[in-house]
Amino acid sequence: MTPAPAGNEWLKTYFKLSDCSFTHSSYIGNNPSLEITTKGNIEQIYGSGYAVKEDTPLAHLEFALKYDDLNLDFLQAVSSKIDQKQISNYINKTPSGRYARKIGFLYEFLTGQELSLQNPISGNYVDLLDPEKYITGAIAKNTKWRINDNLLGTAAYCPIVRKTRNLEALLKKNIKESIEALKKEYPEAIFSRAIQYLYKKETKSSFEIEKEEPTEGRMERFVALLAKAGAQPIDEVLQAESLVRLQNIIVDPRFIANDFRDFQNYVGESLPNGQTLVHYICPPPTNLKAMMEGLRHTAAKTNGVDAGVRAAVIAFGFVFIHPFEDGNGRLHRFLIHDILVHDGIVPQGLIIPVSAHMLNHIRDYDHILESYSKPLMQKIKYQLNERGEITVTQAGKIEGYFRYPDLTAQSVYLIETIHATLQQDMPEELLFLLRYDEAKHALQNIVDMPDKEINRMLLFLHQNQGYFPKRRRKEFEKLTDDEIQQMQDAYRTIFEVA
Repeated sequence: MTPAPAGNEWLKTYFKLSDCSFTHSSYIGNNPSLEITTKGNIEQIYGSGYAVKEDTPLAHLEFALKYDDLNLDFLQAVSSKIDQKQISNYINKTPSGRYARKIGFLYEFLTGQELSLQNPISGNYVDLLDPEKYITGAIAKNTKWRINDNLLGTAAYCPIVRKTRNLEALLKKNIKESIEALKKEYPEAIFSRAIQYLYKKETKSSFEIEKEEPTEGRMERFVALLAKAGAQPIDEVLQAESLVRLQNIIVDPRFIANDFRDFQNYVGESLPNGQTLVHYICPPPTNLKAMMEGLRHTAAKTNGVDAGVRAAVIAFGFVFIHPFEDGNGRLHRFLIHDILVHDGIVPQGLIIPVSAHMLNHIRDYDHILESYSKPLMQKIKYQLNERGEITVTQAGKIEGYFRYPDLTAQSVYLIETIHATLQQDMPEELLFLLRYDEAKHALQNIVDMPDKEINRMLLFLHQNQGYFPKRRRKEFEKLTDDEIQQMQDAYRTIFEVA
C-alpha cells in the first residue's frame, strides 16, 4: 500500500497548513524505512503495527508527540484549530496518561487558555522533553498536569534544540581543554601578544561582516566591550537598559537607541532597478518586549546547559528577534563571547575570534542565518510602500515562528565554528607570531638595524609572498643586495615559503 501520513504530516494535511515543514515526517506503510532528504530532514515509514487507531486530530497529535520532532510553532497552529471540549474529553478518558497530560500542558502553554477537566490528573511526574532527544532546561514542576516542564524557555519565547548525531558528537569535544592545550603549546609571551591582536581582529571582523568601516574610536570601544565579556550576570546583560547601553557603545552616535524598536523592521538591500529585496522580516514590535523578556528567562532556564549551545540559543535568538534598528549583528556576536566567558569555558581576558572565522567563511554564516529566514519568507505576507516602510498583514499567523524557533542547526554551527577557530585560526595566528619573532631575530643577525626598519622589511616580505619588492629598494639603500637576499632567504625559510 501507499504509505499514509501520520502524526504531524496527517495534521498538516487535515488542517491545511501547507506552509509548514518538519525535521521528521512519519508515514505508515508495509515496508518500514528511514530516509534523509537533501535538506537533512528525516522521512520515516513505520509498519502497520504503529497505525493510528482513529484518524482524529488528537490521536495523531499523540502519535506526533511520541515519534515526531517537537515543533511548537506547528503545534500552536494545530491547537488553535481544535475545540477545547474535544481536548478535555480526550484527556478525561485517560487522565493519568503521559501523552494526554503532555497534550493538555502544551495546549495551555501555547494558547494561554485553560482547560477544564472532569477527572483529576494523576500519575507520577513525567518530563515534557525526553533528555535523550533534546537539550533540556531547568525543571519547573507543573502541578496541574504533573509535568516536569524542562523546556528551554517560556510561552513568550521558547527555542528547541534537538540532540542530533552531529550535535551529540560535538558536545563530546571539550572547548576548555582545547584552549588549555593551545596555551601549553606556545610560549606565554606569544600567547599574550596574540590575544591582544585577536581582540582587534575580532572587532574588525565583526564590523566587516556588517560591511562597515568604523572609526578608530568605535573600534576601541568595541575592543573594550569585548574585554569586559562575562563580567555581568547574563540576566543583567539581557535587560533592556543594559542592551540599550551596549547598543549605544557600538553604533554610530546618530543611530543610538533609547529603547527596543517600536516599528516594523526588516533586513534587505536595494536593487539597481530601485526595488527592495527583503531578506528577513523581524518580529512585529507588539511582540518584541515579551520575546526579549522570554529570551532573558531562556538564559535562566539554560543555566548549566552546555555553554556552546547556550551561547547559540541566546545569541542567535537575539539576532532573530532583532530588537534594534542598528547594531543587532555585533551585539549577537558579543553575546557569544559574553556567555562563553561567563560560563567559565573561556578564561576572562581571552577571546576566541569567532567573527574572524565567520568572515573568512561568510557563505556558511549567511547559510545558517538563511536557514531560519528563508522558511519565514515563504510563509509571511507583507506590504512594502514607496518609503520603504513594511507592514506584516498576518502577524498572528507567523507569531509562533518567532516565538518558538528550532535552533539546532545554529547550535551545531556555532560549536563547529568555535572548534574550527581553536584548531585553525588561533594556531595560525600563534604560529605567525612565533615565526615573526624568529624572522626578526634572524634579520637582526644579518644587519643590526633599527627595530622600525626590521618591522618594515618584514612587512614588505610578508606582503610580497617572501620576496623583497624592487620598488622598495631606495627605502633600504643602506643595505647591500647580498644582505637583502640573505634577509629574503631567511624569511622564506622560517615561514616555509615554497
